[in-house]
Amino acid sequence: MASRWQKWGNGFGPGAIAPALILPWAIAASAQDIAPELAADPLLSPLVDELAQASPVEITGLTLETGDAGLQIQLETSGGELSTPTTNVSGNALIIEIPNATLAEELLEFEPADGIALVQVIALPGDIVQIAITGDAAPPEVTITPESTGLALGVTPGIAQVGTEDDAIEIGVTGEDENDYVVPDATTATRTDTPLSETPQSIQVIPRQVLEDQQVVELGDAVRNASGVVSSSRDQRGPRFIIRGFSNAAVLRDGFRLLNAGGGNVGYQELSNIEQIEVLKGPASILSGALEPGGAINLVTEQPLSEPYYEFGARVGSRFLVEPSIDLSGPITEDGRVLYRLNALFRREDYYRDFDVPIERVFIAPVVSWAISDRTDLTVELEYSNETRPADFSGIPVIGDRVADIPFDRITGEPDDDANNEFLRVGYQFEHRFSDRWKIRNSFRYIDFDNEFVANTAFQFIGDEADGNLFRGWVQNAQPIDSYELQTNVVGEFSTGSMEHTLLAGVDLYRRDFNAFRRIDLSRQPLFNIFDPVYGVPRPDSFDDPIPQISSSRTDNLGLYVQDQIQVLNNLFLLAGLRYDTVTQDSDNFDLMTSDSRSDDAFTPRIGLVYQPIDEISLYGSYSTSFRPNSGITRAGDLTDPEEGQQFEIGARAELLDGRLAANLALFNITKQNVATADPNNLPGEIFVVATGEQRSQGIELDVIGEIMPGWNIVANYAYTDADITEDNTGLEGNRLFGVPEHNVNLWTTYEIQSGDLAGLGFGLGVNYVSERFGDNDNSFILEDYFLTNAAISYERDNWRAGLNFRNLFDVDYIDSSEGSRTIEVRPGKGLTIIGSVSVEF
Repeated sequence: MASRWQKWGNGFGPGAIAPALILPWAIAASAQDIAPELAADPLLSPLVDELAQASPVEITGLTLETGDAGLQIQLETSGGELSTPTTNVSGNALIIEIPNATLAEELLEFEPADGIALVQVIALPGDIVQIAITGDAAPPEVTITPESTGLALGVTPGIAQVGTEDDAIEIGVTGEDENDYVVPDATTATRTDTPLSETPQSIQVIPRQVLEDQQVVELGDAVRNASGVVSSSRDQRGPRFIIRGFSNAAVLRDGFRLLNAGGGNVGYQELSNIEQIEVLKGPASILSGALEPGGAINLVTEQPLSEPYYEFGARVGSRFLVEPSIDLSGPITEDGRVLYRLNALFRREDYYRDFDVPIERVFIAPVVSWAISDRTDLTVELEYSNETRPADFSGIPVIGDRVADIPFDRITGEPDDDANNEFLRVGYQFEHRFSDRWKIRNSFRYIDFDNEFVANTAFQFIGDEADGNLFRGWVQNAQPIDSYELQTNVVGEFSTGSMEHTLLAGVDLYRRDFNAFRRIDLSRQPLFNIFDPVYGVPRPDSFDDPIPQISSSRTDNLGLYVQDQIQVLNNLFLLAGLRYDTVTQDSDNFDLMTSDSRSDDAFTPRIGLVYQPIDEISLYGSYSTSFRPNSGITRAGDLTDPEEGQQFEIGARAELLDGRLAANLALFNITKQNVATADPNNLPGEIFVVATGEQRSQGIELDVIGEIMPGWNIVANYAYTDADITEDNTGLEGNRLFGVPEHNVNLWTTYEIQSGDLAGLGFGLGVNYVSERFGDNDNSFILEDYFLTNAAISYERDNWRAGLNFRNLFDVDYIDSSEGSRTIEVRPGKGLTIIGSVSVEF
């Protein structure tokens, strides 16, 4: 192009057009807009020809007709010929790609003709239109006839070849990717399908394959695959986590709140129907409302598949683990518009400490999706689980500045202390696409979580704590939770000049009802000696009566938000958003006969920038904020001011080896203000608070995940976290936040033999290291560091897979977490755990 401008720029005849006039015309015009007199000019005709080839041609019409000759597909353009298409075969699908073309409206047609399963026409990046035609038994045959204003495709069913084992391509659904450790996109950070390379905030995605390779059962083991995430509680009502130094990290399921910051537990979430886990680092309030500033964990569930899929699995293992499971999916109707998926399992195992009560769980999760039209979809889903487990409330007490030196499987309660957790989640997701660029989404979730436990609980040491004599009392507790959440948003894509925008605007409505029932019996019972335990204290007879209610609370949250993702240049991306929340809290304390009500509102902005110097590297920086109402009561009887958080983060992301290996490096600084601290004017026994505290966490995180070479996968991460109390009324200023290790390292790597007689045989090895932590904010005792080793061996052949996993291979004693008390809730982790599994797919 440049040589022609130089050639023509030296002089023109009387009828020529100056280059200064031609250039803006050439940029603005399309091939269809070129005037005939310009195309006929002998000097301009080469430029016109090249422009006609470079400007994309829009496909404005698509028609499918069935006749004796088979299926006829007609593509009509707004004027001009389409470029020569390319074809290739994938399984039973014939893929046709037309370069230099755009599409006015996409098409998806199921079973348009005998022998043809479906036809899908979509637009790909780079001005490419793709036509996928899937045959029932083999790739179809096609005759392509160019026309002056489009293309004509004649399609006939292919003939199946004997011995062909390729599966038909699955289009428009989440499939079963067997080997991919790298997921390039995530929705948690933006509520849109955004490449991680264009997201100005650290987010780690743990795909299904990692969970299967590690035989993960509990969420606490899964999140070790992301840097800076550690356990803060193994409560019998459900786990809690610390992210970037701040506890009570929010847990979401498909973007809906399960565990609200500071709002209790919602059970041990089942992972058998999870497609991937997305861990967002830093404040997420702009899209998820009132949350802690450390981050959020989003569990993304599996969705129905368009092709029949059946998986039957079983696990057996240590402590008499038995777990049969099923995962079924496919179409319900002949036209494939109604699909289903069903996950179900039963799990039974003994607890890893000396309780007589086993863990037993029943879980079922049906999902049905309906493609109402080519532009409208509806998905309805339900999850139900019922679980009994030991009420491991007391844990192991502290003596001096260390956890008591007793066997970690020894309990300080009674062997029959038990808990029951029943969880129900139902909801729907509706989406309507007005066009290829604009859509509206409306979703709803209802959660009912009923829980109750009974435990003989350690309250305090009597006399010298070194003697080990505990005073115990019976506790019966129930905290049922009901929550309702409605999300509605509009997503639109548009341009302003050369900049491309993805606009998100929406409203969230959230209601949470929390009720507390409790009975405490402090009747005299023999002292319990932790060095020479004697069990057998019976439960009080009164525990058979209904539990008295001690309090109730209702939280209502309205959130309005807008977000714009702007592609400023091909390698420069801007993210800007603003959310407004108004939260009303009403609470009743039936013991004190008091009622409180408070309303708070806040604006939480976020802004970030991503720059890509080369395609493989993204450099980013961002500022984000958080907001969470407080629950403490001031001397005046009011709820305290809400907590506010802010984060500054810079980082870099690399996608190497053609995207098979991803690495993320992040530096962050988070400050949380208005932390509730004790009122300095409190008299003995008073628990009034003032919102004057401040906490700060800063550090560096590195995550690497992906495939180093065929068959060799790796997950590795490291986090350095410096989390301190920077302002406090009670002398804690300068102390470290409890439960937060300075150093945390995790590694997992697998290799599967790719060829030969041993093809399909795989091996895995991993380690987890957590440095020492303080067990309370007084920094009065230390949880010692620990190093765990994990291993695996597996074999996969055709449609079946077997595996054997070893977690904590050397049976190391370690403390998993503490909740800030010296006598209760300091809980050890699991010892050596062996899990064997076998599964078969059809």
